[in-house]
Amino acid sequence: MSFRYPTKTISVTSGKGGVGKTTLACNLAYKLSRYDKKVLIFDADLGMSNVDIFFGTRAETTIFDVMSGKKTIEDALVRLDSNLYLISGGHGIDQMQNLDAYARRTVLDSLKELPMSFDYMVIDTSPGISQNVLHMNAAAKNNIVVITADPSSFADSYALIKVLNQKYKVNRFSIVSNCVKNQEDGFYLFKRFQDVVQKFLFVSLDYLGAIPQDSQLKSANINKRIILKQDPTSDAAIAISQISSEILKSQYKINSSGGLEMFWDNLARATS
Repeated sequence: MSFRYPTKTISVTSGKGGVGKTTLACNLAYKLSRYDKKVLIFDADLGMSNVDIFFGTRAETTIFDVMSGKKTIEDALVRLDSNLYLISGGHGIDQMQNLDAYARRTVLDSLKELPMSFDYMVIDTSPGISQNVLHMNAAAKNNIVVITADPSSFADSYALIKVLNQKYKVNRFSIVSNCVKNQEDGFYLFKRFQDVVQKFLFVSLDYLGAIPQDSQLKSANINKRIILKQDPTSDAAIAISQISSEILKSQYKINSSGGLEMFWDNLARATS
């Protein structure tokens, strides 16, 4: 299909689980849609998807149904809110977590048949450095890496960036510091991480902002709810709104070249 305008493809990823990656992806996509942008969330945590739960629904059709030929990609497109849509990677499906080349190509061919255009596609990847994660990140034009002060988050996020840089030639990443005391603490965390990464790798790291520790956010996560809808005046919601604004205004950080068509082409090259 032809697109009226380039779609900005943004992966939200992390080296390890439990750092707030999905929370950021869901709230970021929701906030971007509030700016009158048409947004698609691709829940690429294949076989372990839970983005739909955050929006109070359960996707009846997933990418697995499309792959198996039971449904079309249009059937799998779920309208979550005004201007906001979801494609679910499925849940409780073990074989989705490590797809072979043929299965990944099937996903690719299916997604090319999306029936509408989008301003943004936000890709919620699995954590870690599995082949699925690497391929999704390599295909996206923009990668947001979520880090925390946990030493394992530092180490695993560094490993993710290293593989994407050395194997897939990705050389620019955006960083969000999560679970910090305040904005100053978040920037300090970023600088520490930047010092480690740039000591060994020739990559650029852009700082998007920090999300503070917040009891309201913890409650929203426990209940699988969108903090920007549940408590938009909380510190965490305000911080995520600021990150969304940064994405909207900082075009040099958000590459739209090629749009979705280039995303699919990049994904095809990465999976071949």
